[in-house]
Amino acid sequence: MADEEILQEDSVEELALPPSEDADVEVEREQDAPAVAELDPETRARRDAALRHVRKLGDPVLRATAVPVERFDGALKQEVERMTELMHDALGIGLAATQLGILHRVLVYHAIPEDLVTALVNPVLEWASEEREWAEEGCLSLPGVHVEVERPASVRVRAQDETGEELQIEAEGLTARVIQHEMDHLDGVLILDRISREARKEAMRTMRETIEGRAPQQSGHGAAANGGQPADETQPPPDASGSA
Repeated sequence: MADEEILQEDSVEELALPPSEDADVEVEREQDAPAVAELDPETRARRDAALRHVRKLGDPVLRATAVPVERFDGALKQEVERMTELMHDALGIGLAATQLGILHRVLVYHAIPEDLVTALVNPVLEWASEEREWAEEGCLSLPGVHVEVERPASVRVRAQDETGEELQIEAEGLTARVIQHEMDHLDGVLILDRISREARKEAMRTMRETIEGRAPQQSGHGAAANGGQPADETQPPPDASGSA
């Protein structure tokens, strides 16, 4: 469904949104990360500044297909460095270039605190497991929205790093989910496209409440986006049993 139809369906006017206390990190907040209200002023200021760079629902670039990177030069390295900085400042664990208005097939992620940040350039999904899991996902481009999304539990991805060196990433769990979420962005796909029509309508109502400055009601199965772990990632939630 086109973004215009989604917005019209729920009477949501898409604005150049300011940062919101309800805007969450990509997919999940890092475990034990403090709530926004608990952030020190300097950290919160950096977070707010970073979020201003992220395109929101209604921006055409979020529905565009990114183009492959052909030049591995200093400009690309700077692009990756900037994406990494914004991801960290926004307290996120993943970011795609298209979310910053850059139509390059580039993403960065840092799902596991003890691991290094990984940049994937021109990522290609080589294999995905038959085993699938449900888990709650949020998105910097959809303030306040958190929905249950089903994805393959494990993936293998072929890509390059910012210098052009070939990479092969095998991931499972949260890391696999973050990679798939960001690769979706590179193809113009949002989490709204991976849930049922009813779940999508509820998500849009939540986003409207966030835009209007009201705290959205939390679902009964949604602790993961605020640092907890889903109670059961293998079972579908009642309102996300289909695909849109």
